[in-house]
Amino acid sequence: MEITGRVTADASVQKVNNDKQVVNFSIAINDNYKPKGSTEVKEVTTYINCSYWLNTATAQWLKKGTIVQLFGRIGMNVYNNSEGEAVGTLTFHTNNIKILVFTKKTETNTASSAVKEKKSKKTADVPF
Repeated sequence: MEITGRVTADASVQKVNNDKQVVNFSIAINDNYKPKGSTEVKEVTTYINCSYWLNTATAQWLKKGTIVQLFGRIGMNVYNNSEGEAVGTLTFHTNNIKILVFTKKTETNTASSAVKEKKSKKTADVPF
């Protein structure tokens, strides 16, 4: 299965069974529709908790706001909350991650540091 969404918070790495590590993150998928006989557009956001077991170094790129395309299998986690109500969450066991758009903060920081570096090189090249 393939899904695309925006990372809702920076990814975290958890240690499991002393030797395995997993990258945990969640994504939001936005959708909209117009109910029959209505002119009003309804917006729906679906949140999915994701896990990635193959490479923990990937966590550094999964920052809030990043748009990702994920490949894997979907599941559901059902439990009773502290008030005794049944609650369900969608989960996604990720096999492959493609980063489509990095967060603006990351792009801005990288771009500004590259500009500063170019300016400092130009200053160093002055012959006098």
